[in-house]
Amino acid sequence: MSIEEKILKMRREYSGEPLDESSVDPDPVHQFEKWFEDAVKAEVVDPHAMVIATATRMGKPTARVVLLRGLDQNGLIFYTGYISRKGIEVLSNPIAAAVFFWRELDRQIRVEGLIEKVSDAESDKYFQSRPRENQIATWASSQSQVVVRANQFKTSREKLDALFKEFEEKFAGKPVLRPANWGGFRLKPSSYEFWQGKPGRLHDRVLYSTNENGGWQIDRLAP
Repeated sequence: MSIEEKILKMRREYSGEPLDESSVDPDPVHQFEKWFEDAVKAEVVDPHAMVIATATRMGKPTARVVLLRGLDQNGLIFYTGYISRKGIEVLSNPIAAAVFFWRELDRQIRVEGLIEKVSDAESDKYFQSRPRENQIATWASSQSQVVVRANQFKTSREKLDALFKEFEEKFAGKPVLRPANWGGFRLKPSSYEFWQGKPGRLHDRVLYSTNENGGWQIDRLAP
């Protein structure tokens, strides 16, 4: 059987509690929090994992999984290297989209909006909360850049390990400060979409979009 045939045979039925635009929370952040708590109770693996999609200034898209590290009325926060591919794209084209998918609950949340750097104080606070090993790894890694081999290393991985050791020794016995080229981004939503899988592909989709008064318009979308 070919890969295409195997893919075509992959089919399952979705099921879940009803999602109705008349009964959801009027605030999408509160609705998100309710669903997130459900995901935690259902023991979803990494419920804070989300796909972040960005694009170059010319509109070429890329996507990857990152971890949500903050959520409030101002938006969703994640941290990364500013010289990483996503960091460069965000700084040149500050529009992004995020997707959460919780298979165990047949639920998905999509978020779209503008994206901006968080304050240095916020980035510093989060960086100091990370395990020390993670802090050192941030210094050792030029995120998304090709690891060029040097003659004394058999593999580029060995060079990366050597860089980690170098910074481990540099910061021995003292706090690890946040590199200037690493920090947080905040996705400021202009829309949230909550998707609940249902039998027969008649899924429930509820869209929150900003209105002219600065509030939220709630609509049901066709599956």
